[in-house]
Amino acid sequence: MRAIRCNEYGPPESLVVEDLPELQPKTGEVVIDVKAASVNFPDVLIIENKYQFKPALPFTPGSEVAGIVRAVGDGVTHVRPGARVVAFTGSGGFAEQAVAPAGACIPLADGIDFAQAAAFTLVYGTSHHAVVDRAALQAGETMLVLGAAGGVGLAAVEIGKALGARVIAAASTDEKLAACVEHGADATINYSREDLRERIKALTDGKGPDVIYDPVGGVYAEPAFRSIGWRGRYLVVGFANGEIPKLPLNLTLLKGASLVGVFWGDFAKREPQRNAAAFKELLGWMQQGKLRPFISARYALEDTGRALRDMAERRVTGKIVIVP
Repeated sequence: MRAIRCNEYGPPESLVVEDLPELQPKTGEVVIDVKAASVNFPDVLIIENKYQFKPALPFTPGSEVAGIVRAVGDGVTHVRPGARVVAFTGSGGFAEQAVAPAGACIPLADGIDFAQAAAFTLVYGTSHHAVVDRAALQAGETMLVLGAAGGVGLAAVEIGKALGARVIAAASTDEKLAACVEHGADATINYSREDLRERIKALTDGKGPDVIYDPVGGVYAEPAFRSIGWRGRYLVVGFANGEIPKLPLNLTLLKGASLVGVFWGDFAKREPQRNAAAFKELLGWMQQGKLRPFISARYALEDTGRALRDMAERRVTGKIVIVP
């Protein structure tokens, strides 16, 4: 089977396609024929050795797949060959076959598109954990979403609206902001040409947002946090900008505000029952049409390097997928 390989840490262009032996499941594992694999920003960081998860070289990147079960290992009873599933694998996804723990496989109904399913797990899992669990966003509150046109950003916009909150989307282009409005954003900020603090002040009548969702980091973090409302919750989701910001801690005192870390991967491992309950709620919202994963581009396996480069250079709106 063909797979993308990272033989040494480096840029997306250093990835290669190799022919590998077909995968065999171990006890408690499932082998999946991959129909679609989602591209996430951590995939860019992992191949450059800049992420907290560091698989041993050589490895196949890609953490989120949807496809058809090819084989199951000993002890696996609830998943059978031929079943349609989506799974969070951690690595190994950018290939024709992938291995996943049986417990990580979620059944898919026949009518669900594989690409949309692959684009669902990480971004909606992360954003639900952030917005519902960590921030406890309530109906009638206001949430500002930075990097709102990215995968987790759009998911946060939709989840905020599903909860009955007012959502302000911030992104770098009018085209990206148009996508945010299509997914429910009530107001927008183009922070490439608008003053972020002044625009937040205008849109919140000077009160500031109750919740700020930040998967970007970098230069926008401090002005956003300076604008947060009383008892606000600032969600530290990631650093797509590449720069980890340093915030003056006196700001938390002055606003009675909280800095709240968000690490969905560890949450899912440490609290699997709460994670399962979160996905039950998410799938219910999806069936009601409140959540609509947006796939902006599909790439062949050979174009995985280009897909990761597009992600690294922030040319992606919503989600992109690899289709082996």
